[in-house]
Amino acid sequence: MKKMNIPLIGALLLLSLIVCPLLYIYVGPALDAMQLSTLKTIGIIAGCSALLCFALGEITRNNSQVDKIWSILPFVYCWVIAVKGGLQPRLVVMAVLATLWGIRLTFNFARKGAYKLKFWEGEEDYRWQLLRATSPFNHRWVWMLFDLFFISLYQNALILMLTFPALVSMSSTMPFGWMDIVATLLMFGFIVYETVADEQQWKFQNKKWSMIRAGKRLEELPTPYDKGFNTFGLWNVSRHPNYLAEQAIWVSLYLFSISAGIGIFNWSMIGALLLIVLFTASTSLAEGISSDKYPEYAEYCKKVNKYIPGRRYIAISRKE
Repeated sequence: MKKMNIPLIGALLLLSLIVCPLLYIYVGPALDAMQLSTLKTIGIIAGCSALLCFALGEITRNNSQVDKIWSILPFVYCWVIAVKGGLQPRLVVMAVLATLWGIRLTFNFARKGAYKLKFWEGEEDYRWQLLRATSPFNHRWVWMLFDLFFISLYQNALILMLTFPALVSMSSTMPFGWMDIVATLLMFGFIVYETVADEQQWKFQNKKWSMIRAGKRLEELPTPYDKGFNTFGLWNVSRHPNYLAEQAIWVSLYLFSISAGIGIFNWSMIGALLLIVLFTASTSLAEGISSDKYPEYAEYCKKVNKYIPGRRYIAISRKE
């Protein structure tokens, strides 16, 4: 299995601690009193969430606590911002879109068994289980530090930063315009795209596992289930259509800040940028695991683009 890139994780943390303040100082805009008060409110929520996730993760040894609130906190933050911003049309649209995204993701996560009546229980992300068994994370104190700084603190900070475009748009006097409409259509379109991708993955995995539970081995399954990984629909032209959509959703939210007159480049982009970097690391880990599990996955990677839909038969045939 590919090991988690520890230098990359360190770079992520440094990027959060250094680049965001620098963007705020040199790119702007500066926050006014109302925005600072709002930031304090949502910052307290994020801090409490991080500490709770860390405590529950260490007590239960289930480190998917952040995953359970990943789809909920962004729209909570957006609605706090919208209400404190006087329910301006732009802020309300951003909050509604974030809510649609959150409902969809929460549903998809719930049907995988992530939520239980005892909320600290539920299905843990298989990647954490595998990572915990590899060096140096198989040392208890190393994993505890990783849980504290990356899983709990960093990811909660990232969730907060994703909503910064709404925060910087609070004091805008620009009316809801054509670029807001473009951003709305893009964000909604990517939510639909991600929904389709997740539904196709859900149906494929359910069918595959129902046959395996019936007593068949993977190599005995009919094509394409015998591969072990999904190549249906969007997955036939993109190895990670859901990841593409997730990143594009938050880039689309950033467009609202541009429409609000904040400027093409402003510090609220930090959340979307860090999410892209995080997905780069996460994708590398996931593909390493899939390559170890499924013999045909490496060939699939050669033929199908990672994110942008497209196949590469011509490029392969030329090399051969």
